[in-house]
Amino acid sequence: MRIIVLDGYTLNPGDLNWEALRSLGECAIFDRTPPTRVTERAWGAEAVLTNKTPITKPTIDALPALRYIGVLATGYNIVDVGAARERSITVTNVPAYGTMSVAQVVFAHLLNLTHGMAHHTSAVREGRWSSHPDFSFWDAPLIELSGLTMGIVGLGRIGSAVARIAVALGMQVIAADPSAAPDTPDGVTIVPLDDLFRRSDVVTLHCPLTPATMGLVGREKLQIMKRSAYLINTSRGPLVDHIALAEALNAGAIAGAGLDVLAEEPPPPTEPLLLAKNCSITPHFAWASTAARTRLMHEVVENLRAFQRGEHRNVVNP
Repeated sequence: MRIIVLDGYTLNPGDLNWEALRSLGECAIFDRTPPTRVTERAWGAEAVLTNKTPITKPTIDALPALRYIGVLATGYNIVDVGAARERSITVTNVPAYGTMSVAQVVFAHLLNLTHGMAHHTSAVREGRWSSHPDFSFWDAPLIELSGLTMGIVGLGRIGSAVARIAVALGMQVIAADPSAAPDTPDGVTIVPLDDLFRRSDVVTLHCPLTPATMGLVGREKLQIMKRSAYLINTSRGPLVDHIALAEALNAGAIAGAGLDVLAEEPPPPTEPLLLAKNCSITPHFAWASTAARTRLMHEVVENLRAFQRGEHRNVVNP
């Protein structure tokens, strides 16, 4: 089998290895592939693996040997699944590999916002503690999480993991998820979406990006949040109207935001959130711990190995 990896760098920038994948066939691995070169590089391949490089219907139609598309991530909207189904091409993804890594970054952002970790670290380096007359120094409110209300939008694997951590920290947890059923984590109360935005001290997003959730957090939702509330997004950038959020932060309509994802990635220099008040942004790395990427690599290989055996594993277009 001829196997092509279109954009392997983010999965493996050099600290992992591709040997298990190479054992499955003739393998060519590219760090990155511009859209204009996808067909050229994938020509003759039976299996194409991609993370964020789009595989469109024209590309699928132009690759007669293609039988398998493996997505090196959970979200697979970069593949025209319908076009693949028409050609009986199997498409797989990798669910759940980064659950705890993403949940960890949710709380990294939240602790930074509530205790000003980055701010106070910088103040110490600037000598402000050294020149302070007291043994203890802070110049912004320090907010305890215990007793606050966390609102979780989406109770899938990651949302549920976040809920369990929040409960362990003594937070009151409410969630909005139309699919939530008896497996709702202990200590979580399901509420309507608008109630969640009104009541929460922290709103964290863990829902998929669909036409219904595009721009979910816009001016309307931001206006009903508490002025003291924080917004965390480690899910998908377009869930949030970035212009409306920047305006809300700069006006003090909410207290702050912690974002690992943006509507456009990498962001252009003109992205308004880059200069918004009390907005902490990390470069879409919540998924990328060494442990998570190791699991991802293993699952990618096992998905393709199963396909070679004629088995369905993590197939998204049965």
